[in-house]
Amino acid sequence: MKENSNDRGAINRRSFLGLGVSLAASGALARAAVSGSKESPKPIGRRKLGQLEVSSVGIGVQNMSRTYQTTVPNRPEMIDIIRKAFDRGVTFYDAAEAYGPLEVERILGEGVAPFRDKVQIATKFGWNIDLETGQRLPGLNSKPEHIKVAVEAMLKRLRTDRIDLLYQHRVDPQIPIEDVAGAIKELKAQGKVLHWGLCEMGLGTLRRAHAELPVTAVENEYSMVWRGAEAEVIPLCEQLGIGFVPWSPLGVGFLTGAIDAGTRFAPGDIRGAESRFSGDNLTSNLALVEVVKSWAKRKEVTPGQIALAWLMAQKPWIVPIPGTTQMAHMLDNSGAALARFSPAELTELNASVRAIEVKGQRLPDAVLAFSGVEAPPKK
Repeated sequence: MKENSNDRGAINRRSFLGLGVSLAASGALARAAVSGSKESPKPIGRRKLGQLEVSSVGIGVQNMSRTYQTTVPNRPEMIDIIRKAFDRGVTFYDAAEAYGPLEVERILGEGVAPFRDKVQIATKFGWNIDLETGQRLPGLNSKPEHIKVAVEAMLKRLRTDRIDLLYQHRVDPQIPIEDVAGAIKELKAQGKVLHWGLCEMGLGTLRRAHAELPVTAVENEYSMVWRGAEAEVIPLCEQLGIGFVPWSPLGVGFLTGAIDAGTRFAPGDIRGAESRFSGDNLTSNLALVEVVKSWAKRKEVTPGQIALAWLMAQKPWIVPIPGTTQMAHMLDNSGAALARFSPAELTELNASVRAIEVKGQRLPDAVLAFSGVEAPPKK
């Protein structure tokens, strides 16, 4: 994203407010994180995804090898953010072989190495990626033998002997989900995978997967900007006892106020391909940001914290994984569990959010084509 004056103002405001409010809300916890003191961190709360216990807010490390703006972050800074997040009580880290590709898992493995046994690592397979070069090849690949080889490579990059939560990143329309579950069963029997999940799958596929091997979590897009999961996916997760992990819980930065009517996106920034962030759609959708800002003022927190707290208030088994490459944003995000709503406040906020019709498509068609795909029947 090109940094015009509006961009810089929005980003700097968020960095300043995020750090300031986190310090005020978390007191000694935030001071310890910033100063590097040995003061014991206070927990940010725990939640369960199925039988897997994690911190109530996780962290997505997707952009730590390449940001939305296509820049390459400073690796030592990314390691520092990963470790400071742990100091803040974050124990749930979300990666994928497709991020980088491969490089993000290396960054995460190095980052959590000092406290690997105290955190939960989630990563994903499913895109067709050359495991030696990282080259993205056409289509998807969830062939059982490929899954097993891919996991061996993941373990090396992550510097670990097991993956706490392994997702199928996208449903492979060529491979029955029962065959995928069979490969995961073998990996679980070997102790290399502890829990498994699916991303952006169809409802029938989720039911079949869960019947074959209990699913711990579903990871789908979900935020105030995109509430599509509310109609069927979240109710099915509740019925089956499956946890839910929202990706893009801040609407790729939109809900923090970092995108405004003057924002222009750099070539390669995926947000530039989302029609909800362009033209009249963006102007209309900014009404949602105003709602978030008004509640942030009312609760004396930041807009980002309101957006994350809203997600956590929907269900006790929802765990957002905001991603960032900036320390101040991580401090802000990890403090979201401190923002609470009374039942009456949540009813009021829900009504305000759902009264705004978000206009435009959430993702380019090339990505949307894989959302909600059903796996073929087992022959």
